[in-house]
Amino acid sequence: MPSLSTKLPSSDLGSPEQPQVAASNKIQGKPLPSNQDAEQGLLAACIVDSSGEVISACIEKSLRPEDFYFLKHQLLYGAILSLHNNTIEIDEIVLIEKLRADGQLDQVGGKDGVTSLSSRIDTSAHASFWLDIVKQKALLRKCIYIGYDIIDGANQQPSEVEEFLANLEQRVCSLGDDQNIRASIPFSEPIKQAMEQIQRMLSREEVDGVLSGYSDLDALTNGFKPGEMIVLAARPSVGKTSLAMNIVENIAFSLSKNSSPKQSLVFSLEMSSTSLAMRLICGRARVNMNDLRKGFVPKSKAESLHKTSREFQEASLWVDDTSGLTINQIRAKARRLQMRKKLDLVVVDYLQLIATDGRLHSRENQISEISRGLKAMAKELDVPVLVLSQLNRDSEKEKREPRLSDLRESGAIEQDADVVMLLGKHRKGEDVREMDAGGEEASQEEDFEPIVLILAKQRNGPTGKINLAFRRKFTRFESMQSEHRLN
Repeated sequence: MPSLSTKLPSSDLGSPEQPQVAASNKIQGKPLPSNQDAEQGLLAACIVDSSGEVISACIEKSLRPEDFYFLKHQLLYGAILSLHNNTIEIDEIVLIEKLRADGQLDQVGGKDGVTSLSSRIDTSAHASFWLDIVKQKALLRKCIYIGYDIIDGANQQPSEVEEFLANLEQRVCSLGDDQNIRASIPFSEPIKQAMEQIQRMLSREEVDGVLSGYSDLDALTNGFKPGEMIVLAARPSVGKTSLAMNIVENIAFSLSKNSSPKQSLVFSLEMSSTSLAMRLICGRARVNMNDLRKGFVPKSKAESLHKTSREFQEASLWVDDTSGLTINQIRAKARRLQMRKKLDLVVVDYLQLIATDGRLHSRENQISEISRGLKAMAKELDVPVLVLSQLNRDSEKEKREPRLSDLRESGAIEQDADVVMLLGKHRKGEDVREMDAGGEEASQEEDFEPIVLILAKQRNGPTGKINLAFRRKFTRFESMQSEHRLN
């Protein structure tokens, strides 16, 4: 079976006509994609360019010594990089002395090897084209490396197959990262783009985030932003899953004239997908699930259930109810779907149920690793990630509203999150207005419970409190007719 660890004979030092290929660039003696002329031209340009622009462009494109195919070119570029990093102007004499001091002069063909290289070109005008060629050939070689790694790794029969697959998928998705590095641009360009976005927002054509469907919350956050980790925390049975699914529902049916359907992915580590579907259908159709279980549902409500189920079947919703997923598995699944569908929101219900590999014995360290992984997933996929979490018992013991320090098991959650929302029950004596349930007047027959949603942290905006009403019969949150309070 082919192996990437193939070593060249120690006597194979090559020659100026047939340069030695680096051992890592040969698989069973078969050469990989390369362009010798482009590599030589780029190195020559680095030597003759007294302004330093060529080597600066190489560094900006993250060109590394191992991106060169031939060993002598790797050594030459490494020496050039070292001189540049030490602010030493590069020329033939300085480069030769550097290679001699490092004991590498003979491996690059001696003094004649350096002088013959720099004499190949008259100008560095084509350096950018040579740089692109070298980078492209290096990328193709990385693709081949990964292919052989898959074969070799599978033949070794790893015990942690899911972790093996997640690591491979991560490498495949990151193949083009170096190709997408942006050069510095005049600040006038982002200013122009920002003003265009501001104009669209002023004309109500666009917001800079995914709207939750709760007007008071959206007024404070202006939507959930791509790359953000949003934590929704509460004590058990307060309704964090219900609120999260209501937000998913609102996003799924928020289609406007000028927008495409929003894609949401839900990882339900606690409830089955069927239970979530039942809750969503009954909630949107305004049907009491207890009455449905007993068969006491009028014909009009039965028709509403069928209509609502058809609406959800056409919605762009994805669910994964696999229990015991690790953070690597969650990231791999989300990444795979993101490659097929452009996701607008990822929901994880809930953080404390994410499995760990057992290497970290401290529960706090385990939760910290999971929290960092979720934040990294949000940045990697460039989507908002809504993470549900539990609160400890302190707020109940002290009979107060929950606060950031109540986040269970780790302070890393508070640190990593861009937005933290806490659900709590209203305390006696607090002002609670009437419920605005789509034009319906609230009454005790509506069976609703006042809930306060505390926006305890927002990295790029204000904090505050929002009044919500939890309709027990429908396991559904509705807005209250009250102004949100800024802290």
